[in-house]
Amino acid sequence: MAPSTRRRGLALGALSLAGALALSACGFSESGGSASGSSDSGDARTHTVKTAMGDVKVPVHPKRVVVLDTGELDSALTLGVQPVGATHSASEDSFPSYLPASRTKGIKEVGEIANPNLETVASLKPDLILTSKVRDGDRYEQLRAIAPTVMTESTGSAWKENFQLHAEALGKQAEAKKVVADYDAHVAKVTEAIGGKEKAAATDVNFVRFVEGADIRIYGKQNYIGSILTDLGVGRPAITDKAKDGFSYDVSPEKIDLADADVVFTSTYGDPAKAGTTKTMNSGLWKGLKASKDGKVFKVDDRLWIAGIGYTAAGKILDEFQAKMTG
Repeated sequence: MAPSTRRRGLALGALSLAGALALSACGFSESGGSASGSSDSGDARTHTVKTAMGDVKVPVHPKRVVVLDTGELDSALTLGVQPVGATHSASEDSFPSYLPASRTKGIKEVGEIANPNLETVASLKPDLILTSKVRDGDRYEQLRAIAPTVMTESTGSAWKENFQLHAEALGKQAEAKKVVADYDAHVAKVTEAIGGKEKAAATDVNFVRFVEGADIRIYGKQNYIGSILTDLGVGRPAITDKAKDGFSYDVSPEKIDLADADVVFTSTYGDPAKAGTTKTMNSGLWKGLKASKDGKVFKVDDRLWIAGIGYTAAGKILDEFQAKMTG
């Protein structure tokens, strides 16, 4: 896009937001910190957070937080912060079902992930917005005009680093230390439950995701679920080393035998028939997999295992992993 066109686009976006921004109780400076106006929290103190978009001044004790992805929502709730607004995925009408309804009740929906309604966001008068550059980098200027906006570089495999940035922005570093310690203890407990480190390392585990409108994905190691499997110390088949950018190695149903492993976890994004799940799993190639013959194929919830991306989701994944591996 030409610079002049981009400037016109930003100007038009700013004009469309003017009415909603006027509803806010306070304005924000160009640096992302609160302006001289009053603050809903009654505490004008700020501290600087290093983000993917540079240094941003955020309130020491943010009170009205808006999150624009599932990872940010998981982080906030894990740290005991209930956002005033959040986006939801295109595949769901509400927030992730793995999160208790009692925790998400009262959170205003502000549109879909990567397509938030900025006027709705502004109407909530947030004092902090959490998102990532990969989701909302192209609307950063509009978001920071509403409230200090903390962006991580990406999502997925960087979830642990992202959580630490979220904790810093929310002023919850002490709580974050406990969350991490609890997770590490949980991982050790599950590893022991499935036979210990040696047995875990000798058990090759694959994760296969069926995606409507795309090839079948054999997940590599550079993603959310891959990092949890790494923490558990389980083996990963050689095919995972061929994953593009470490993320996934995509195959057609005719090559699903490449997904073979001692254990295979599967999930589906979209309709199982349209994603090819039903047809593939009824095929001779699938039934010929070692995991299939041994009864070690486990279907799991895509919205948790793939889209959760946070410590609360990870805790539930660990529990389910243990239950299926030892059941």
